[in-house]
Amino acid sequence: MFLARRKWFAQALSLLAIGTLPLGASANNNWPTKPIRIIVPVPAGGSLDILARTVAKGLTAKFNQPVIVENMAGGGSNIAFGYVAKATPDGYTLLLGWDSLAINPGLYPTLPYKLDQFAPITLAITAPQVLVVGPKLPVKNLKTFIEVARRNPGNISLANAGNGSPGHLAGTLLESMADIKLSNIPYKGGAPAVADLVAGHVDALMVTLPAAIQHIRSGRLTALGISSAKRSTGVPEIPTIAEAGLAGYDLNSWQGFLAPTGTPQEIITLLNQEIVQILKDPNIKKQLISEGFEVIASSPKVLADYLQSSSPKWVKLIKDSGAKVD
Repeated sequence: MFLARRKWFAQALSLLAIGTLPLGASANNNWPTKPIRIIVPVPAGGSLDILARTVAKGLTAKFNQPVIVENMAGGGSNIAFGYVAKATPDGYTLLLGWDSLAINPGLYPTLPYKLDQFAPITLAITAPQVLVVGPKLPVKNLKTFIEVARRNPGNISLANAGNGSPGHLAGTLLESMADIKLSNIPYKGGAPAVADLVAGHVDALMVTLPAAIQHIRSGRLTALGISSAKRSTGVPEIPTIAEAGLAGYDLNSWQGFLAPTGTPQEIITLLNQEIVQILKDPNIKKQLISEGFEVIASSPKVLADYLQSSSPKWVKLIKDSGAKVD
């Protein structure tokens, strides 16, 4: 597994070495001539969907071609990953990938894709997970949450966006570090999990901050802490989980754009330039930050390096926690 990953990163870096070809120097200089699809591996309404639609709107204006967001949820994101991995590498099928791309090799014995079937375009954003509670469990801070959980082992429900999702693993790490036992409730995406928490059907939720931020601001949900080592730029009033009582707790989620391997390098370069420009637009960047994202807007190499560094961390967490998918 790790040999395959190293091979992919070596291939990605070799592509980057030749990735500065002039955009008009090939037969692809008229690209795009038809609609582009961005495949999102989760249902509509979550944080990935927010980012995909923001970028799709910008690319539609820049390319004068429709850029369509297609939600392809299921299988722990593997359905979408497998679909894009096998898509024609012509630039018309893109993937908005996330942590599960690095997580799933540690969770599933077989996968419908290999990492070397993807060409990085840009690490778009990072966003922490946030631990939130709803009306069913009216606690105000992490310390009280842990105390209640210890008095009621296995009786406090903690929802997430799906087994094997970053929220699932972040919750598992929380249980381990706090020495508590929670009831894991997986959903098919963050949006339905948030809706059920607001409605009082579950006690708590670990989900990407942008998926819950509006309900936090409205007061319908209470944020107990975010998973990253630093506070969010957009909502600095929310403490980190480490600050709130679990020193050393640190997990962060990422989202980035990829294409099938074999996509012409000049198309990868053009997509990188245009997506980065969209994300760095002052109005768009301000909006994304206000929604709980941290804008990165990187080169393809940064995404390749980020995958390389994050994958061992997730795999170790899976192994140490014994996390499994049903």
